[in-house]
Amino acid sequence: MLTHPTHERLVALGLTGMAKAFEEQRRSPDLDALSFEERIGLLVDREAAERDTKRLTTRLKFAALRQSACVEDVDLRTPRGIDRAVFARLVAGDWIDRHENCLVTGATGLGKSWLACALGHKACRDNRSVLYHRVPRLFEALALARGDGRYGRLLKTLGRVQLLILD
Repeated sequence: MLTHPTHERLVALGLTGMAKAFEEQRRSPDLDALSFEERIGLLVDREAAERDTKRLTTRLKFAALRQSACVEDVDLRTPRGIDRAVFARLVAGDWIDRHENCLVTGATGLGKSWLACALGHKACRDNRSVLYHRVPRLFEALALARGDGRYGRLLKTLGRVQLLILD
């Protein structure tokens, strides 16, 4: 069987995850015991996983989150005044789909920015578009955009985002 042209075709079709899995299957004698359907299933699963990873990486890069925080790392035992039920609703993200706002307030150093970034990271994992901005820098960017003609484009970008985090 000519495997090299098959590998090249998979890459040319943009199926890089499937191409990598194909090469791994070709080199692994253990997989010969699997049926055709099982091997194809493994190839498709690998391609889907690669695409999901790439999509998440792109979303996180666009989001420009200031801190790499995850909601799984939130310690609700710390006295921050966060109710578990409210936090669970925020993590679920239904409020984003309903176009509702969330305002996080508190004293300095309690982790408001970190918590917002954690919610943003979770939203990215849930295939929602996220964008993080510090308010002073956003105002500077808006002023510059107004001056050089990009104002409308910037507003359109801000308006398209499902979760806009203003810190």
